[in-house]
Amino acid sequence: MPDPTYDPLAGLRGPGTPDFDVFLWGAVFLDIIFTGLPDRPTGGTEVWAEGMGSSPGGIANLAIAASRLGLRTSLAAAFGDDDYADFCWRTLSEQEHVDLGKARRFEKWHSAVTMSVAYDGDRSMVTHGHPSPVPATEMIGQPPRTRAVIVDLSDIEPLGDPEQATWVDLARDDGAQVFADVGWDATGTWSPRVLDQLEHCNAFMPNDGEAMAYTRTESPQDALYALADRVPLVVVTSGAEGAMGIDALTGEEARVPALRVPALDPTGAGDVFGAGLVLGTLAGWALADRLAFAALCSALAVQQFGGSLAAPGWGDIADWWHDLRTTDDRSSLTRSVRRRYEFLDDIVPSVPVSAVRRAVATIARNADVTNN
Repeated sequence: MPDPTYDPLAGLRGPGTPDFDVFLWGAVFLDIIFTGLPDRPTGGTEVWAEGMGSSPGGIANLAIAASRLGLRTSLAAAFGDDDYADFCWRTLSEQEHVDLGKARRFEKWHSAVTMSVAYDGDRSMVTHGHPSPVPATEMIGQPPRTRAVIVDLSDIEPLGDPEQATWVDLARDDGAQVFADVGWDATGTWSPRVLDQLEHCNAFMPNDGEAMAYTRTESPQDALYALADRVPLVVVTSGAEGAMGIDALTGEEARVPALRVPALDPTGAGDVFGAGLVLGTLAGWALADRLAFAALCSALAVQQFGGSLAAPGWGDIADWWHDLRTTDDRSSLTRSVRRRYEFLDDIVPSVPVSAVRRAVATIARNADVTNN
């Protein structure tokens, strides 16, 4: 279970309500992150990094982001029997309070590993891994009762097959909202069949490149309108340009700019945004507030190195809002940001001083990832 110091959905809990807020499936990687490089590595050279840290990555980025925001999160994933898997399992379950009741350990199956090198505001990665020994629906069986599932449409069995229900179909039939994302199509096909699955989803959260490619449109806004005909809630993210969305259930349309922050490492920023959007939707916030909150979570994350290491908790959010409210800066930009986030006035006073903040996950006794 997540850190008990703050529960943003406390008012929704009671007898007979789901045990979990979010249920996830995916691959867990061991991420090894190098930072503070004087030069980009090239063939035949050795470059010493000033900082190094390790953390669970892959789907763990999303699981940790959701849990740190107070969502009761459960993750189904395949884990090997090596030391890397021990570390990832322990970090997720003990440090980050992610339930692993539907996860499985497999003998003689090694963990996937990603080495990430952050340099000059960008990153390069090298990854090795293997598909899960058991398909998702076979491993999961009947999913636990949950308010929401978050799925990658390009990485699951087709939804809505009357002859063979997937774990997502089973979760949806049991009352879960389906929040869908999609990965980049390296083949360039951008098959319309991926979007056909949206009729079985409650929300879709692509970035602008993916949205335009799948809808064959020329602008993020055109893509947004095309997708709004297919799914009740659609949000299109545009990186430093912010995000826009349409909620057909409430009749809202909103656009929120990104916060201007020094971005050090974008790893996992999309996962943090998604977790924030899901929380705001489950809590029943206005669409503009949901987008602003998700953008804030993402902005806090990219100012730190390390994927899941960087996901903010409610303590970080409360600190940010307090600093913004008490700053001496009276510029029009600062006043505009204050107005955009006024909804936090109704939330942050309930956040205890001991609320969870960014935690360091590392194989070593002390992480050496810095922002210098």
